[in-house]
Amino acid sequence: MTFAQALLSHLFVGLVYFSADYVAAQVQWDQFRGPHGNGHIVAPDLPENWSESQGVVWKTAIHDRGWSSPVVWGNQVWLTTAKLDGSKLYAICLDKRSGKIIHDKHLFDIQNAQPIAADNSYATPTSVIDAKYVYVHFGTYGTACLDRDSAEIIWSRRDLNCDHEAGAGPASSPILVDDLFIVNVDGRDVQYVIALDKHTGKTRWKTKRSVDFTDVPVHKRKAYSMPSLVEHNGQYQLVSNGAQGCYAYNPVTGNELWKVRHHGFSNAPRPIAGHGLLFTTVDRDNPELWAIRLGGSGDISDSHVVWKETAAMPPRCSPLLVNDLLYLINRLGIITCIDAKTGEQVWKNRLPGSYSASPIYAHERIYVFNEDAVSFIIKPGREFKITHENKLDEDILVATPAVSGKAFFVRTEKHIYRIENPDISSK
Repeated sequence: MTFAQALLSHLFVGLVYFSADYVAAQVQWDQFRGPHGNGHIVAPDLPENWSESQGVVWKTAIHDRGWSSPVVWGNQVWLTTAKLDGSKLYAICLDKRSGKIIHDKHLFDIQNAQPIAADNSYATPTSVIDAKYVYVHFGTYGTACLDRDSAEIIWSRRDLNCDHEAGAGPASSPILVDDLFIVNVDGRDVQYVIALDKHTGKTRWKTKRSVDFTDVPVHKRKAYSMPSLVEHNGQYQLVSNGAQGCYAYNPVTGNELWKVRHHGFSNAPRPIAGHGLLFTTVDRDNPELWAIRLGGSGDISDSHVVWKETAAMPPRCSPLLVNDLLYLINRLGIITCIDAKTGEQVWKNRLPGSYSASPIYAHERIYVFNEDAVSFIIKPGREFKITHENKLDEDILVATPAVSGKAFFVRTEKHIYRIENPDISSK
């Protein structure tokens, strides 16, 4: 069997497996940005109006600090938190119906954790969850698989190490693909993607970034994005944006399929795909959005970059694609609508506040949340239109909310809320 035949066989097997597992995950918010990893969710009954006194089904205090987004499966909501100095790391499970804390699991003790930026935490990576287990990740400080019912540790790893850089900290979130737990490890010292057997925690493959870092300053070798699984012409690719390059891998073997070289670092937004293109944000200091044509092989830096947008692109918020239009909001609240196929700007406007949470799309509404816990609902289309504005009394909202059924699960600095229309909430 040739390599090409073996690759097609691997991908076909994965395709069959995904089709069985994928159906169950569609109603779950099982990873960062939901079941498709792109912010889309089928949820026609989400609320349009809420406040501290309206629509809050429950509000539960979460100890210490973490920016990880909630994940939801069944009647459980999971998130992580950590001591401010990084000395202790935790996983927390809440009952979705009541908000009661079911598990508060102390997982790891850390000595001499690297200092982090004031706007980061030691519990920033978002967990990933399936029908039996939840998988938590704290960057270089530890990774663990927990039984969802008992919160017992099934396996843990403390050797997925990298130098996050003092003043930065961990941020890359994991993804589940078939029976693999996959995460980017992009530090100042090492840069690779690794796949673990999700049942045992043992390494199944590990692939080093193939860009030559010899002449790259160490602070420009790190990145904070997470992988995305995209389909093109009936085949799945694991797309992963790192420092100095964006890559696609065979998700089964880890073999590199293609790469696009760039000069960015500290990338955080998650790549998304549509219309035969991959949309990924390059660089933190001067963010650019690149549209890369899928289907290439090898180094496609000079052949497959279809268009670029360099003005007011987001260093944190992931892009949102709705039909033919891309919506991007940068840290300063500049929101840009772009024709996804051509890269032409459709409109640009500004929202108040600072932005880290990624937008959500449901039922012809775009939900945007700023760091002061103010939310805006925007009507998608070729004209900018805000339909609703809502405010919670809390500030510092960095985590992207989760959606389950008719409710939002919104994490602020000190609490997590369940927000739902009062007339349809089911407690």
